[in-house]
Amino acid sequence: MNRILLSAGGIRSAGTRTGWQGNMRRWSNSTGRWSNSMGQQSNNMGQRGYSTGQKVGVLMMNMGGPRTQDDVGPFLRGIFADRDILKLPLQDILGKFIAWRRVDQIKQQYAQIGGGSPIERWTRAQGDGMVKLLDRASPATAPHRYYVGFRYTEPSIRQAVENMLNDGIDHVIAFTQYQQYSGSTTGSNLNELWRVQHQLDPDARLRWSFIDRWGTHPELIGAFADRAEAQVRLLPDHVRHTAPILFSAHSLPLNVVDRGDPYVAEVGGTVAYVVNELRRRGVTNPYRLTWQSAVGPQRWLGPQTEAAIKSYGTRGFTALVAVPIAFTSDHIETLYELDIEYGEVAAEAGITHYMRAEALNDYPPFIAALASIVHEHITDGFPASTQLLLPDPGPESPQTALTRQWIAAQAALNKSSA
Repeated sequence: MNRILLSAGGIRSAGTRTGWQGNMRRWSNSTGRWSNSMGQQSNNMGQRGYSTGQKVGVLMMNMGGPRTQDDVGPFLRGIFADRDILKLPLQDILGKFIAWRRVDQIKQQYAQIGGGSPIERWTRAQGDGMVKLLDRASPATAPHRYYVGFRYTEPSIRQAVENMLNDGIDHVIAFTQYQQYSGSTTGSNLNELWRVQHQLDPDARLRWSFIDRWGTHPELIGAFADRAEAQVRLLPDHVRHTAPILFSAHSLPLNVVDRGDPYVAEVGGTVAYVVNELRRRGVTNPYRLTWQSAVGPQRWLGPQTEAAIKSYGTRGFTALVAVPIAFTSDHIETLYELDIEYGEVAAEAGITHYMRAEALNDYPPFIAALASIVHEHITDGFPASTQLLLPDPGPESPQTALTRQWIAAQAALNKSSA
């Protein structure tokens, strides 16, 4: 595994690394596990799954966010119409009604954070940094190109696929920007990708592989730990070691959890790894995993972050650190919900030191993590995640089944050419 590391002199490609794991082990994106063997990689990156001259594109997928106030309504209508996120009775009618009821409120929230979502700007900054590192660390597969594809806003997944076809891309790595997998986020993006590529590329000119989850990748864990530790170190001495750390993630409707969606377990896995790294650094604060952003008439996963802040305030805690653990870029859930809304909740609850860990955004170790994840995927021969090929134990939509069959077929093609 050649991991891309930052050093005082710039970047370097490292075949081995010691650090928070304590010994040399090999990370596999396909299994999500460490192995005890550290394979040696030659300078020719085409040893597995890559042929010289093949043009590889990286599709950075996310839900997106409204660029302007005028985009808020269509963005909300798209979300509440998506049955991968919410299953509502009379969805076409009720979904539009919920979006209509919320649009003015959400516009006001975006107005307080600059008028629109910064997620496209951050995604492009991450993509720019990622491909620069890839080009320098892996010249044999350069130039690397990234494309932004959002589910509900521009630039859309359709636009990204059109651009890749026009640019003559041969192989696309669909790289979800949700590090923990959920059918409501990555799954929804993949279903849209299936529809778009069947419409635009009926002859299957593009070959596909998928990076569908990466929530325990060691470089991601290190970046999260950096952000959390920085806020803990800023606390006054008398509360520095006792302030609770709330790892806050976007909630899910309970019916999604009940069908066996892996998101809850994967977010918990990220938290466990980050806490272990913080403990290694001497940060021993107590912590909890909480959930935010519940909306609509359904029951959602708890405890809610807002309720937890109120509870700790009433119990006499005067300091608290909130860490957005399922978000890597700043957007409305961090800039408005965590910073403004929950900041006010904390003040009213008597918490005088309410700290929020910075989002990863364009933090250099995080950019290096993105590059490493893609680099490993290429050098490992575009492996398929066994988790992605396993259906949830609960009910599955026909579209999700079709998407999984397509992913399995692409995985078989990549394996046969490895």
